Order: sequence, then C-alpha cells, then structure tokens
Amino acid sequence: MAIKPVLRMGDPRLLEVARTVKEFSTPELNALIRDMHDTMEAQEGAGLAAPQIGVDLQVVIFGVKRNPRYPDAEEVPYTVLVNPELQPLTQEMEQDWEGCLSVPGMRGMVPRFARLRYQGSDQYGRFIDRTVGGFHARVVQHECDHLQGILYPMRITDFRTFGFTDVLFPDQAPMDE
Repeated sequence: MAIKPVLRMGDPRLLEVARTVKEFSTPELNALIRDMHDTMEAQEGAGLAAPQIGVDLQVVIFGVKRNPRYPDAEEVPYTVLVNPELQPLTQEMEQDWEGCLSVPGMRGMVPRFARLRYQGSDQYGRFIDRTVGGFHARVVQHECDHLQGILYPMRITDFRTFGFTDVLFPDQAPMDE
C-alpha cells in the first residue's frame, strides 16, 4: 500500500494510550496493516506499532528473519497482533540494547521480562496465544509499550547506557528498532 512517515519522540501522539480494535477483517484494518508492513520493511525494523504512524489503535506487527541490523538475533515469526495482553512468566529481567524507529540514531540498555505469555488476535480475529523468551519477548514488549504511550527511553534505568548509535558502536552500521 504505502510507506508512512514514522512519528518521532516528542510528538505527543506517541504518548497516548491506543484504542481497542472493535472490528476485525475490515478494509480499513487490512489497509493499516499493509501500510505498517510496508513502512517496517522500508525501515528494516523488527516491529512497528500503529501509533508510530499516527493511528491510535492497538495494533502491532513484528518479525525478524535475516536482518543485517540484528545479525545475532534469533528469528521471530512475522506476527500481526491486535489488542494484545502480556503476562510476565517470571520476575527475571534481562538487560539488552534497544533502538526505535521513533527514536532514530539512538540506542539504550533496557530491562525487559525474560519470559512472557502474550495473547490477542490477528487482523481476522483469530486468537493468538504464545509463550516466548529472549529477543522475541523483548520485541513484543517494546512494540506493546507503544500502545500504552511508552517509549523505550522511559524504561532505561542507567542513562550512561543511552546514546547515539554511532558513538556507542562506532564500528557498526546504524541500528534502530
């Protein structure tokens, strides 16, 4: 469909709580998901939330295959997740680097739950229920935070681990979400 501009940190729309999707498999929802997919692919992102393109609905997409920006990450199946609910399965937290298409050119060390269960629906209303850990769990938490108006810098506990990607990792290619 179309590559949409990604809102950047500072835009107040990124701080709003997204609305619940009430109807599935509509032309509008399907078009939104195509636009999100096109935008994520064009930016080589690991995921994208509808609020990042200015749509205040509880819709996220994510998925990682072979991505030069994430050479060491395990594969995450491409997923459309609508009205997600997350349930941590442990209190164990893992710290790792994150970036975001809405915070371009920066990275930060973010604590996330090591394992979680997520539930929701796909765009057609089919139920999704997965238990995940590692990078998959991190991506889901990051994208679902956008639905609550939370950007990853809000989760950073030590700002000595937050900075511009080219300064933090001078020998690597640029990385965002």
